[in-house]
Amino acid sequence: MAKWVKVLTSRDSADRLQPQGEVAVQSSAAAGTEQKLKVLPEQTYQTVMGFGGAFTEAAAYTLSRISPQKREEVIRKYFDPQEGLGYTLGRVHIHSCDFALENYTYIEDGDVELKTFDISRDHKWVIPFVRDAAKVAGENITMLASPWSPPAWMKTNGDMNHGGQLKPEYREVWALYYTKFIKAYREAGIPIWGITVQNEPAAVQTWDSCIYSGEEERDFVRDYLGPVMHREGLSDVHILIWDHNRDIMVERASAVLSDPEAAKYVWGTGFHWYVSEAFENVGKVHELFPDKHLLFTEGCQEGGVKLGEWFTGERYGRNIIGDLNHWNEGFLDWNLVLDETGGPNHVGNLCDAPIIADTTTDTLHYNSSYYYIGHFSKYIKPGATRIGLEAQAPDLLATAFRNPDGSITVVVQNESDVAQPFALELGGEAASETLPAHSIATYIIQG
Repeated sequence: MAKWVKVLTSRDSADRLQPQGEVAVQSSAAAGTEQKLKVLPEQTYQTVMGFGGAFTEAAAYTLSRISPQKREEVIRKYFDPQEGLGYTLGRVHIHSCDFALENYTYIEDGDVELKTFDISRDHKWVIPFVRDAAKVAGENITMLASPWSPPAWMKTNGDMNHGGQLKPEYREVWALYYTKFIKAYREAGIPIWGITVQNEPAAVQTWDSCIYSGEEERDFVRDYLGPVMHREGLSDVHILIWDHNRDIMVERASAVLSDPEAAKYVWGTGFHWYVSEAFENVGKVHELFPDKHLLFTEGCQEGGVKLGEWFTGERYGRNIIGDLNHWNEGFLDWNLVLDETGGPNHVGNLCDAPIIADTTTDTLHYNSSYYYIGHFSKYIKPGATRIGLEAQAPDLLATAFRNPDGSITVVVQNESDVAQPFALELGGEAASETLPAHSIATYIIQG
């Protein structure tokens, strides 16, 4: 008989990613007729890359303002496979983003030959953070890099902030800039796995931003970025398009991927969670382009720090389940850590993070989002395959995976105000379970 183990996080108890021991298992026939979740291992879907978060300058700088012991704790609590959340993915910004201390680039103004290209600023905080995370993880972090804006002088508005567009005459040099970044990070011992063309290309932001239409992104990838990456010997680095919200991701992905010449350079579509929880749009992109991949590249709770709030964790859980059940292959949170203000952010766009470091008291606060993410990242391993889950449980959210070692992980979330009884079935066996109000559980089934 298989061994079934349960891990629980519950708002109304002290349980936070707390192992509950073995679950009693009986024959499916004896499990009653309440809500049912039936695992179907013979049905297989996508393979998962892993889970992680963003190594922003804001996060790395915040860690420099707390004690070395607390900094080490943050890294351990995210990247240690046993003691932490087992993170294996990361994201960095190509020069500044809003969660940097200011607007900056890696070159001097007007340097079209990129002779002054220099990432020494990243060596101060960001690169040591990534290196230390890799040490704790015991392997290289799978890194995605994204630009928020070209240098101001390459843009139609002459400003890194407030949108604007890339001037056509700088498309080649801007494409080369990505390759300079990738090579500089490689020299620093950090392999870049992939890049996105542009962070949030449909939004004029008060911070670092740049607008592309779907057709402009298609043309840039097809005629500049793709060919330049190949010419520079970086064809192994994956290119992701869109990197923005789910609401219009079907039309934006279609604009690029319907062109075979552009599509040949594209690994897949990145997307964010703001504005919309239209998970079906993620699935639609898969249906239209089943040979391409999907990766959640950014999400966070906006509007500053939300210490002790429970809805933030539930938002993470709901979004992770919704996307995984629609062919998403990995999850990248936004800032790994922020200070007590929800920054620093050079335009005051303050947000929350799963770990908040109070730099005035040298205290770490673990938000509900930290524990909710852990229910997935600790137990759904890189290389895990999503498997079928027949749900007759309208008050529960759930997803199921088979790990490379053969174990099965089922994550079940209850956002309702009352405890929810259900039967979890696999093969001829079943567990009769009750999930407390506002809780999340992970079931690990071995053997």
